Amino acid sequence: MFLDLSQLVVHYQGRSHAAVNGVSMGLPAGEIGVLIGPSGCGKTTLLRAVAGLERAKSGSILLERETVSSSTTHIPAEQRRVGMVFQDYALFPHLDVGHNVGFGLMHLDHAQRTQRVAEVLDLVGLSNVRKRYPHELSGGQQQRVALARALAPRPRLLLLDEPFSNLDVDLRERLAHEVRAILKQAGATALFVTHDQFEAFAIGDRIGVMHEGRLHQWDDAYELYHRPATRFVADFIGHGVFTRARIVQEGDNMMVHTALGDLRDIRECPLPDAYTEGLCDVLLRADDIVHDDAAPVKAQILRKTFRGSEFLYTLQLQSGETVMAHVPSHHDHAIGEWIGIRAEVDHVVTFPPG
Repeated sequence: MFLDLSQLVVHYQGRSHAAVNGVSMGLPAGEIGVLIGPSGCGKTTLLRAVAGLERAKSGSILLERETVSSSTTHIPAEQRRVGMVFQDYALFPHLDVGHNVGFGLMHLDHAQRTQRVAEVLDLVGLSNVRKRYPHELSGGQQQRVALARALAPRPRLLLLDEPFSNLDVDLRERLAHEVRAILKQAGATALFVTHDQFEAFAIGDRIGVMHEGRLHQWDDAYELYHRPATRFVADFIGHGVFTRARIVQEGDNMMVHTALGDLRDIRECPLPDAYTEGLCDVLLRADDIVHDDAAPVKAQILRKTFRGSEFLYTLQLQSGETVMAHVPSHHDHAIGEWIGIRAEVDHVVTFPPG
């Protein structure tokens, strides 16, 4: 692995609990990793530890097989050849774009520096703004200048700490795709921190979900959504609820009894003896629930959110349990109305009752 963390623990002085607690993960060269999780979960602290801005209490960080952090080793940030893009971009207001990008290239002669600045500005699509100052640029352009400046010295690893958080929603999504394309074209290895799942899915090859200092899962977006490793990941990623269920074996067939009926043809379900008497909670995503007026199961609409092409309905079953469903927006039902629903679940994800 290009970046390899093993049982990393980071403590802040004066605090009893670890900000990063036993995190292990690996990032191959040329891939983009993303850390997400609620505020205070430890994702930015982990990023700062990789940068060399925080010390490891135990465990290790290896960069290209070189130990840069451990309980006995701490290579300073300036010696790690790690680039960083900050939340506020940290551009120098008194320097034009060309001098901002070339700031970390003072070891090169003038001709080499000029050539490298031109290369990275072309990479981020800003060749025409070299003589402008940061205040003359849009937020998206400033973000790309910050990215160009970080890439200019050819860092072996690029770290990005919520670089889109100051931008509006539409621009964030577009820039996430643009930045991914830029990083891939540059062949960069990058670790990115965000609290926005859509950003994470747009930019990341691998995504880590953190909570209370621990890394719950490090996987691609599809696996996180369809095969969450922990109840927290299942609850944090996407829209879904947990409903009571029981796994039963009938001959060669296995099924899951739920309030929405039996889930059959199960491909990845645990055996009934995985839980006491087969009792468990099953995760039902909003896209697992299909609106079907002919279905025998009825549910009452408690809430609905319009999302253009679809509604997100929150529904209550006659049993009192709640589920969510994505429904095409031409099915515009009133709050309080009862509609038919059925479950179509390809990936059955179960957890102990909770």
